[in-house]
Amino acid sequence: MRFLNKMERRFGRFAIPGLMKYVIACYIIGYIFEYVAPDALNYLTLEPYLILHGQVWRLISWVLIPPSGSNIIFFIIMLVLYYQLGTVLEQTWGTFRFNLYIFGGVIFTILGAFFLFLVYKMMGIAVPYPMGGSFSTYYINLTIFLAFAVCYPDMKVMLYFIIPIKMKWMAAVYGVLIAYSFVVSSWSGRVAILSSVLNFLIFFAMTRHMAASPKELRRRQNFKKQVHQSRGTAGGAIHKCAICGRTELDDPNLQFRYCSRCKGNYEYCQDHLFTHKHVE
Repeated sequence: MRFLNKMERRFGRFAIPGLMKYVIACYIIGYIFEYVAPDALNYLTLEPYLILHGQVWRLISWVLIPPSGSNIIFFIIMLVLYYQLGTVLEQTWGTFRFNLYIFGGVIFTILGAFFLFLVYKMMGIAVPYPMGGSFSTYYINLTIFLAFAVCYPDMKVMLYFIIPIKMKWMAAVYGVLIAYSFVVSSWSGRVAILSSVLNFLIFFAMTRHMAASPKELRRRQNFKKQVHQSRGTAGGAIHKCAICGRTELDDPNLQFRYCSRCKGNYEYCQDHLFTHKHVE
């Protein structure tokens, strides 16, 4: 958490607000290529061998590759779903952390592809070509869904617009599908899966919700009783953390955000935004 806070203070200004709009735009471009000039996709895939021989645009262009076997109806539903999920996650985590999660998945996938290529070369095994067809943002999108389910496990969605089901059960189904895909995929597909899942695990290990101590619970209960009286009266401060009571007057570098999962208007500093127990 401290490491992420330092990174956000230093690089937060470079974060891209509304990142999901650009992710969706990449998918739309990819589907246009698939229907208008499908052969052009062969020049966009993540192929380490070709990248090392000058086709450096493939380091970026592979994010345009859409999931295979998707019809237009599924495509539209997928765009709407992942745009909503990503937007909520950005509001929950903040722009910088959401950017870090998405770009982390992209970077891990690139590193995984080059690692697999290096293993093939070191073992004297012929590198399968093309191998880049297995690398797309498909599994990165799946980890967006898993991340949302971790943050909002009891939120209900309408499966096929008819069946209400909680996100945690949907995530369990997705987990089984990912495990099955790992078993039946080629090594390229397995690396793509591992890269995305590893990014998911590392991110949540760094931002895990820690259980509040009894002292913190008592402090939160006291603050809940006095929040309306104390807000805006601490020497003219505008922001005040509901856990530690610090304001922007204590440290001008502190960042404050409201928690969308707490019942009521509770504001937390950067050190307690992801570690507090949500007020029900």
